[in-house]
Amino acid sequence: MRSIWRTLDRELLRNVGAVAAAAGLVGASFGAIAVAAGLAWWLPLVMSVLVFAGGSQFMAVGVVASGGSPVAAVIAGLVLNLRHLPFGMAIGDVLGSGWRRLVGSHLIIDESVAFAMGQRDPERSRAAFWACGISLFFFWNLGVVAGSVAGQAIGNTDALGLDAAFPAALFALVLPSLRDRATRRVALIGAAVAVATTPLLPAGIPVLLALVGLLAAGRAPKPATEPTTEPTTDPTTEPTTDPAADPAADSTTAPATSEESR
Repeated sequence: MRSIWRTLDRELLRNVGAVAAAAGLVGASFGAIAVAAGLAWWLPLVMSVLVFAGGSQFMAVGVVASGGSPVAAVIAGLVLNLRHLPFGMAIGDVLGSGWRRLVGSHLIIDESVAFAMGQRDPERSRAAFWACGISLFFFWNLGVVAGSVAGQAIGNTDALGLDAAFPAALFALVLPSLRDRATRRVALIGAAVAVATTPLLPAGIPVLLALVGLLAAGRAPKPATEPTTEPTTDPTTEPTTDPAADPAADSTTAPATSEESR
C-alpha cells in the first residue's frame, strides 16, 4: 500500500483537494437540510459513515421530509445506488483483494471512480482511487457534522447554491475525457436519456437509464488498420554467396589455389 502513495503528484493532489473541499461544502448542506427536516443532529453523521453516498442520503432525507416512510426512503436510496454495481465491475482490479477490497468497496463513489478511470497507468489509478475516496470520506463527514451543528443558522441552503457544488465538481473531472470522440458520444447519449426521462420517472431511475449510452461504445466503428505484408521466402531456394562480396570466402579459397599451383 505504501508504494501506491509514491505515485501521487502535485497535480493529482490538487485536484483531489478541490473535490474534497466541494464535498465538505455539500456535506454541510446535507447536514443542515437533515436537521431542518427534523432529524437529530447525530443521525446525518451516522448515515454518512454507514452509507457514504451523497445522492442517496439527500434522497432519503427528502422522502422523509415530504412525509414518506423510512422504508420508502431506503428503497429509493438503494435504487439510486444501483449505479455502483457497474462502477465496481469497472474498477475491480483497482480495489485489490482481501481487506482492501472490503474497505475500497465502501469508498466507491462517483468521484473516486472518475479519478481512477481517468488515469492511464494502473498504479496511478489505484493511488487516485484511494486518495480521492479517503479524502472525500473525511471531508464529507466533517462537513456533515458542521452542517448539522450549524443547520439552524445556515437557513435556506438552496439559496447558497451548495447543492450545485457536487455536480459541478464531477463535471470538471470528466471534462478532459470528453476530448475523445467515443467517450463524448457515450456521455451525450447518456445525458440526453437522463434529461428526457427525469420529468417522467422517479429519482434515480434516469441515472440508471443513462447507462444505455454505454451501448454506443460497443457499437462504435473500429478504426481500419492497414494490412501488413511480410516478405515471403522460398524454403527450397538455397542462399547463394558472392565470393566478391564475401571476404571470408576469398580467404578460404586462396590456400587451395596456391596448393594446386604447386
